[in-house]
Amino acid sequence: MLGRFTAIAMLAAALAGCEPAEDVADPTPAATPEPPVPPGDTEAPAPAGGARQVAERTDLFLFEYSYPQAAGDVEPLARWLDERLARERDRLARNAATGRSEARDNGFPFNAYSSETAWEVVADLPDWISLSADFSTYTGGAHPNYGFDTVVWDKQSERPLEPITFFTSPAALDGAIGEQLCDALNAERAERRGEPVEQGSQDTFDTCIKPDETNLLLGSSNGVTFDRIGIQIAPYLAGPYAEGSYEFTFPVTEEVLEVVREEYRPAFASRN
Repeated sequence: MLGRFTAIAMLAAALAGCEPAEDVADPTPAATPEPPVPPGDTEAPAPAGGARQVAERTDLFLFEYSYPQAAGDVEPLARWLDERLARERDRLARNAATGRSEARDNGFPFNAYSSETAWEVVADLPDWISLSADFSTYTGGAHPNYGFDTVVWDKQSERPLEPITFFTSPAALDGAIGEQLCDALNAERAERRGEPVEQGSQDTFDTCIKPDETNLLLGSSNGVTFDRIGIQIAPYLAGPYAEGSYEFTFPVTEEVLEVVREEYRPAFASRN
């Protein structure tokens, strides 16, 4: 599964690994086992091309997942997205069952968990389809968390790629657009905060962000080649939760083209 570019996503992955412990011999009476996760009210039509939208609500969780027709019409991509759907639904169900059990054991009220993911097309080219996803999760805390996901599907090889793999290295891409990204981010920070970022500040919410630390998108204005780069920065990476997310778009320049891996050069064009 492709990596997500947020601290939120790392937290979700950590929760996903919290499987109930195996039974061990114990002289004390066994606790009442957690009942199976109920099937809930599910709308999940079998995908046969086209868009897909799934919604499931139970006493334990709310699960929503969708992708557009352009993705569903590419059969191998639709299968990949459906596999993601199944894994995320099963992980949510397990974590919610564990959370309810722990809340009950500790005398706390249980608030239903949730997971919502919506994929959208960024660019649909002859050999590639670039997708982005907005996702949000709730696991009983003070508020939901949200972030972004991304993938570029190779139609010829029928495989998913992370956008950063199109470039010679993360450091090379940072050298090509890092300064622009930092300037744009600090300008937006200043507007939201009502004051400029302190020069030389080492505060996490004041420092620059590297492109590979963000959700990187490959976009197109001509429907033939990638000629723009999108940057999405989730809460907590560049500012506090209340500050929200940051999103920027930069053109593919000659400097960017120089750091595109040779085998992917035909898929890119400069907008200088």
